Amino acid sequence: MPSPYRAIFAAPGTLGFSAAGLIGRLPISMVGVGILTMISEITGRYAMASALTGTLALAAAFIGPQVSRLVDQYGQRRVLRPATLVCVASVAVLLAAAANGWPDWTLFVCAAVAGCVPSVGSMIRARWTVIYQDSPRELHTAYSFESVVDEVCFIFGPIIAIGLSTTWFPEAGPLIAALCLLVGVWLLTAQRSTEPEPHPREEHGDRTSALRSPGLQVLTATFVATGAIFGSIDVSTLAFAEEQGHKSAASFILAIWAFGSCLAGIVFGLLHLKGKSERRWVLGVCAMAVSMIPLLLAGNLPFLAVALFVSGLAIAPTMITTMALIEAHVPRAKLTEGMTWISTGLAVGVAVGSSVTGLVIDASGARSGYVVSISSGVAAAAVAFAGYRRLTKPAQGEEPATDGDGDSRTRQQGDRVA
Repeated sequence: MPSPYRAIFAAPGTLGFSAAGLIGRLPISMVGVGILTMISEITGRYAMASALTGTLALAAAFIGPQVSRLVDQYGQRRVLRPATLVCVASVAVLLAAAANGWPDWTLFVCAAVAGCVPSVGSMIRARWTVIYQDSPRELHTAYSFESVVDEVCFIFGPIIAIGLSTTWFPEAGPLIAALCLLVGVWLLTAQRSTEPEPHPREEHGDRTSALRSPGLQVLTATFVATGAIFGSIDVSTLAFAEEQGHKSAASFILAIWAFGSCLAGIVFGLLHLKGKSERRWVLGVCAMAVSMIPLLLAGNLPFLAVALFVSGLAIAPTMITTMALIEAHVPRAKLTEGMTWISTGLAVGVAVGSSVTGLVIDASGARSGYVVSISSGVAAAAVAFAGYRRLTKPAQGEEPATDGDGDSRTRQQGDRVA
């Protein structure tokens, strides 16, 4: 591992919570594609499978920020453990309903309740932020490392979920994902020394949501469209691989996509970039949009794999820059909630993108599903351009500061975690 990455693990406890976060984040890439594969294996209905995964993502989008808001108030351990138990129990009932042919509405109810799944990635990033709040260079590297971990999860998660559901039994993928979530959250919350201190609302008298920040609104709206890219590509790739007679290959194709992002994230974390983060962010969003075009031209799986690898190169750098911008526009006491709103935007986008793509595929074939990906990329770029000015303005009640990279940053006065 390059020295900048070794350096961030010099702080006590960092290796432990990172390892727990890796386990707890595997379900991010396993549950949705696992349920999609399970339902398609059992019923062969892609529209139904997409609608179900979309319901789960949409429920997580609405419930997730509220869970994170409670975490900011009461601490990770007190909130994450009960939320995880509810989520795992709901997934277990969903699997039983699918296996036994229960009415469709029972599947959707279980998927909606399972939306209380915690945003483990936000919890890990919040710990890094507390540790390196006064060291921008190390914090940039930590955010880069976490984006790489996310991509590692997206490399191996689909392979595990699709592989289990297609070669073992249909419910195996979501089942293992739920177990990973349970183990990861328990290990993470057992580590109290690095847990961020809670910020009870009565202490600072601010009961408003982090989403009141204009900058966060722009980031979240953009990532709704970005989530639609992700959701459409997952569904389209699975269906395209099945049309080509190699359905199980979809997991490896999606892994190549994530691998491209992983490589880009590693390199990005080693760079000491100058200039405005806002400009880099808009450039990254535009690069994602342009990289969608070759997908529609894919006539076989090898071409699709190359096209997805190239498109993946823009993902991690954009996500890393997004986290830096969140820190600039969200008060410290609402940081976990602010980070979760990005996940919420992605989840809403995944719900819409996967559902629409499922309908398009059923009507016109697998490759036409990538039209949704291209349209979502254009929408993301349009929102990013429209909201650029909001990102360049300091958040209300905060004063601008400058980090070691020369980027404009904002800090809430008197709201730093000791």
